[in-house]
Amino acid sequence: MDERLGELLDESVFAPEATVPEPRTAVPEPRTAVPDLPGWLVPRPRLAERLSRGVLGPLTVVVGPVGAGKSALATEWLHTGRAPGPVACVRCEGREERPDVFWPRILAALYDAGVDLPEFHDVPVNELLVARLSAQLALRGTPVVLVLDDFQPEPGSPVAEGVVSLLRHTASMLRVVVLSRRDPPLHLHRYRLSRELTELRTADLAFTDAETASLLSQHGLDVARHVVRALRRRTAGWAAGIRLAAMSMQGQLHPDQFIARFAGDDEAIVTYLVEEVLDAQSPEMRHLLLTTSVLEHVNAELATEVAGAEAGRYFATLVRQNSFLQPLGQGWFRCHRMFADVLQLRLQHELPGSVAGVHRRAAAWLAEHGFLAAGVGHALAADDWHYASRLVVEQLGIGQLLGLTATRLPDMLGPWAPAEVRTQDPEPVLVAAAAQHADPDAVPGTLEEAARLIDRLPDDGSDRVLRCRLTHAVIRMAAEHSRDLGAARDAAAEARTLCARLPAHPLAERPEIKALTMFVLGRAELRAGDLKLAEPLLTSGLKAAGATENGALRRGCLVELALLEALRGRFRAAGEFATLATRPPLPTWTARDSSNATLLVVRAWVGLARGEPTLARSELGHVRAALHALPDPFTTGVATLVGRLANIAEQGLPAAPETLLGTVGPWLPPTLRQPLTRACAASLETPCARAHHSVVADGVGTADVPVERLTAREEDVLGRLSQMMTTEEIAEDLYLSVNTVKTHLKSVYRKLSVSRRSAAVRRARELQLL
Repeated sequence: MDERLGELLDESVFAPEATVPEPRTAVPEPRTAVPDLPGWLVPRPRLAERLSRGVLGPLTVVVGPVGAGKSALATEWLHTGRAPGPVACVRCEGREERPDVFWPRILAALYDAGVDLPEFHDVPVNELLVARLSAQLALRGTPVVLVLDDFQPEPGSPVAEGVVSLLRHTASMLRVVVLSRRDPPLHLHRYRLSRELTELRTADLAFTDAETASLLSQHGLDVARHVVRALRRRTAGWAAGIRLAAMSMQGQLHPDQFIARFAGDDEAIVTYLVEEVLDAQSPEMRHLLLTTSVLEHVNAELATEVAGAEAGRYFATLVRQNSFLQPLGQGWFRCHRMFADVLQLRLQHELPGSVAGVHRRAAAWLAEHGFLAAGVGHALAADDWHYASRLVVEQLGIGQLLGLTATRLPDMLGPWAPAEVRTQDPEPVLVAAAAQHADPDAVPGTLEEAARLIDRLPDDGSDRVLRCRLTHAVIRMAAEHSRDLGAARDAAAEARTLCARLPAHPLAERPEIKALTMFVLGRAELRAGDLKLAEPLLTSGLKAAGATENGALRRGCLVELALLEALRGRFRAAGEFATLATRPPLPTWTARDSSNATLLVVRAWVGLARGEPTLARSELGHVRAALHALPDPFTTGVATLVGRLANIAEQGLPAAPETLLGTVGPWLPPTLRQPLTRACAASLETPCARAHHSVVADGVGTADVPVERLTAREEDVLGRLSQMMTTEEIAEDLYLSVNTVKTHLKSVYRKLSVSRRSAAVRRARELQLL
C-alpha cells in the first residue's frame, strides 16, 4: 500500500478499528479519551438513535467486519450528548487483552469521565478488584456508560469473565457498549432472552444510497444515482470498500464504467484486507477461509468436505470470529462478496493446484444434497464439463436445463455442441441436445447420437441407463410437443414407463418431468377424441406444474382443460379455465407456445355461447396469426367451426343439430362428433334457454333434475373441491378433521347423484352451484 493511501486510511471511517498493540509498560498508556469528531465522518443519525435507545439497557453490541464504521458510529453518538450519564471510553487490545492492563485502563477511563470512585491502589488486579468496582458502581444514583472499542477477548478468559461479572453485579448502573469484529463472549443469549440486549450487525452498518452519496461527495465526486446504487450494491454497503472506491474514482473520466469493473481484486482492497484480516489468522483458519471462499453459501458440513476434516474443525470458531461471514439461517453462511473476491485471488496465488479439486468436491456435495444448480456451477468452474453433465443426468435435472423449472442451471451450459463433446458417454451429448432445444432442427441429430451411446452402456444393474433414457425422452417431449404431437406422445409414453421403473424419491423432487409428461399425454388424448382419459391427465399435469412453479406448463394445462370443457358444451367451466389461464403471474407467450391460439379459440366460443358473436369474431381475428408460426390442425378445425357458428348466430339461420358440423375434415376424431354436435347446438341457444338444460357425465342431454339443497358447509367443501384441493388440504383450510370432510363429500355426492370428485364439480357447474 502506498504512503498516501495509508495516511488516508488512517484518517478514514474505519481507521479506529485497526489496532496495533502498543508497548506494554507498568502503567498503561492513556487510551481512554473520547475521540474528537472528525470532519470526514458521514452522519448516520438512524444508527446513532439506535445507540441512544440501546444504552437505556445494560448491554449494546456493535459487531461488524474491519472497516464497517463501528468506531465512527460510536464517535458520532458520543457527540450527540444523549448518554444517560458520564461516558468512559476504552480502546482495547483486541485478542491480546491482559487483565493487568485492561482493568487499570477501565479505572482510568472512569476517573477521566468524572465518576466518583475510591482509589484501588491496594487492590490486586483480579476478581477482588472487579467485585469492589461492581459494588461501588451499584451504589450510584445515575448510570455510567462504558464504551469498549475492539473488545475481542477469548471466551472464558479472565478479562471476559471479569466484564461478565461486572455487568451482573452493578444493578443496572453500568451500561456497556461493545464495538467488536466478532461476538463478544458476554453471554449474549441471556440478555436476548430478557430483551436487555441491543445489537447492530454487519447488515445494519451497511451504508445506504444516501450515505454512499455523502461519502463520495467528500471526495469531490458527484455521480448519478444509478452509479451510487451500483457502488453500494457491489460493496454491499461496506464503508471501507466505498471509501477505497472513492479514492480510486478521483480523476476517472467515466466513474460508471469504473464502478462496473470495481471488485475485490482492486489492489487497495486486496492489500487492506490481507493485512487487516487474513494475515492475522492461524494457518488452519487461513486454509479454511481460502478454500471455502469459492462457495456462494457454506455450512459446517460443506466446509469440512471442501477444506478437509482438519480445517473443518475450525468452522465454528471461524463463524464466531469473522463478521465477514453473514448468517443466512439454519446453519448456512455467506461471505461478504468483496472479501470472498480477495480470498479467491489469494487462493489462486497460494494454492493454485488445489482450486479445481475444491470445486469438484463442492460440486459432488452440493449435487448430492439437492443443490444441483450450484453443483453444476462448481463442476464447470473446475473446467469439468463431463462431470457437470453426469450430475445433470444422474440427478434428473434436465428440466432445469430446458427451462421447465424456476431454478435454472448455469448459462455456461448453453454453448455445448456435439462436435465439442468427444466422449463415449451419453450424458454430455444429452446435455448438448438439451442446450440446443431452442433450435429444434439441431436436436434430432444430437439425440440420435445420444441414443446410440445409450444403447452401448453396459447393463450393470444400476439405473444409469434408465436415467439416460428418461432424459432422452424428456428432451424429445420438450422439442416436439408443439411441432409433432405424435412424436411427443411416444416420448411421453416412454417417459411414463421409465418413471414407473425408477425410485420414487428422486422423481418426487422433479415434478417438472411429471408436469410435461401429463401435459403432452393429456393434449394428445384430447385431440385423439378421448376426453375422459384426457381430463385426469391434464389435471395431474396442472398440479405438477404448480408444484414446480412452471407458468407455461400450468397455463398450457388450463388452456387444454378449457378446450375440453368447450368440446363438452360446458361453456361456463371453459370460461373459468380460460380466465385462470390468463391470471398473473404468467410468462410471456413465445413463438414455440401453441397454447395462445387454443386459448383464443376457446374464448371466442365462450363469447358466442354467451350471446356475443361480435366478441367471438374479435377473438377469431387473432387466431390466424397465432397459428401461422405453429400450425395445429385440431385448433384450426375448431376455429373454423366456431367461425361457422358465429355466421349462423349473426344471420339468424336455422341450425339443425345434424347439419351443424357439416364437412369438418380429418381433424375431428369420430368419437368427438356426437358431443361436438351437442356443444355446437348449446352454443347457439340463448343463455336463458340454456339455463334449463344440463349435461350429465356421459354427455347425454337431459332436463334438469331437482337437487336437494346443499348446506353452507357442503358448499364450502364443494368450492374447494373445484379448486382441485385434496381432502387433507380442504380439512386444513376449513379447520375440520379429514373424516368430517369425507362425510361432507359423501353427502355432496349423494345430493348431486354422482360418485366421484370430477363428476361432482362438473354437475355443480351445470347447475350453476359454482
